[in-house]
Amino acid sequence: QVNLVESGGRVVQAGDSLTLTCDANGDTLRRYSIGWFRQAPGKDREFVAAISWITTVYEDSVKGRFTLSRDNDKNAVHLQMNNVIPEDTAIYYCAAKQDSYDLGSGYGYWGQGTQVTVSS
Repeated sequence: QVNLVESGGRVVQAGDSLTLTCDANGDTLRRYSIGWFRQAPGKDREFVAAISWITTVYEDSVKGRFTLSRDNDKNAVHLQMNNVIPEDTAIYYCAAKQDSYDLGSGYGYWGQGTQVTVSS
């Protein structure tokens, strides 16, 4: 079983950059597909990006601005967020699953989330 902890969320201004990190303990993240999701106030949780052993996928609104990468030495996954906009304001969650199918759903392990607030 893997335990996930997100960090890096903070208040930033539109156009800024920040990096969210998903740290893991209990198992190695290389065994899992990792997804990032976000939930804005009053909205449903939505898919942001995911990385498996063979591919990385992004939701359309973050393509070209967000980059997802693995840090195997630190057993972590990073979500680099560039040129953020107010619509990126949300609680960001990382999630893990042990298959690489349909990276937008089916995650069984979740972190507690980290708040990102983008001011205009």
